[in-house]
Amino acid sequence: MDIPDTSGWTIVVPVKPAAVGKSRLTDVGTDREALARAIALDTIAAAAAATRVARVIVVSDDAGLRAALRRSRRVEVVPEGDTRGLDAAIALGAAAAGQSTPRAALLGDLPALRAADLDAALELAASVERGLVPDAETTGSTLVTARAGAVWVSAFGQDSAARHRLLGCTDLAVERDSTLRRDVDTAEQLTQAVALGVGPQTSAVLAAAAA
Repeated sequence: MDIPDTSGWTIVVPVKPAAVGKSRLTDVGTDREALARAIALDTIAAAAAATRVARVIVVSDDAGLRAALRRSRRVEVVPEGDTRGLDAAIALGAAAAGQSTPRAALLGDLPALRAADLDAALELAASVERGLVPDAETTGSTLVTARAGAVWVSAFGQDSAARHRLLGCTDLAVERDSTLRRDVDTAEQLTQAVALGVGPQTSAVLAAAAA
């Protein structure tokens, strides 16, 4: 029997190919594909920088993303392949992590994420079997956790916060203005993320568009 490993969290980040990702960001005055990939890269970098994170597994078929992450020591990319749907992609990453380690699914659209905010949430998550961080609008989910030994389950999508609670997830006491809660799907949400301070990849894409 596997001995639970509580030395560090494995973070699973599902990322759609940039060619189809962030389809609602077509009106922000920049290359949507480049922006989608930059947002994902900033999210992944913040997760990898968190002290409570031992491993980051990115589930994606995006060739540009794979190339950008090739030299990262703490990040590995698992191809999505024929897997379809966000929860199925996350389950693929969770299976690669193994049930003996604490796991968390982190959405790949948090360009303002700070490692310290993720660390704070994971500290809280260590005390519950399954944890949840709702998004800034409180209806969606940006982070779902499962401690070592727990079977992985998730229900991302519309009104996912309520569905995650039905699966036994406990809301983690994360501050309302935490960068962990500001996911980006719309131009307005991107503006809010920029106000929080987005990462270098997103900043560079936005700056190039403004030049």
